[in-house]
Amino acid sequence: MMIVVADSSPLIVLLDIGHIDILPELFTHVVIPPEVAAELTRSNRPHVVREFIASAPPWLSERAPARAEAIPALHAAECAAISLARELNAHVLLIDEVRGRRAAAQRRIRFTGTIGVLELAAERGLLDLKDAFERIKQTDFWISHDLLDERLRLHSPREKS
Repeated sequence: MMIVVADSSPLIVLLDIGHIDILPELFTHVVIPPEVAAELTRSNRPHVVREFIASAPPWLSERAPARAEAIPALHAAECAAISLARELNAHVLLIDEVRGRRAAAQRRIRFTGTIGVLELAAERGLLDLKDAFERIKQTDFWISHDLLDERLRLHSPREKS
């Protein structure tokens, strides 16, 4: 069973662009700590995000780490996700924030972000990468449009038509 731990940002973006359904296609099970669940249910989150977490699908579960490491400059949800990924020896941690990725790397935790998940899904024929990136550009997800265009150019020769 492939276990993946997720921070809130990849889930929010995938929900926002209508591609949350790729997660169970790519990974057996996604686990989030309670701190991430709390971030997803905040009143300022889009309705689709709050609704998703309120009626979570069977491939998503919530689990608290035995001990959440306090990592300087990271929010509680990121700390809990990193701690849980380490504790569960997760296949991969889904995290977008640079400081969180750096902390995961320092702890030898394999990670990827929203873009990496979308690229993997495109490689497996689950979505059109150009369309997914165009949808991201319409959201408030903070990422350079030039970076998205560059990633698309790198994947274009391999992407199935």
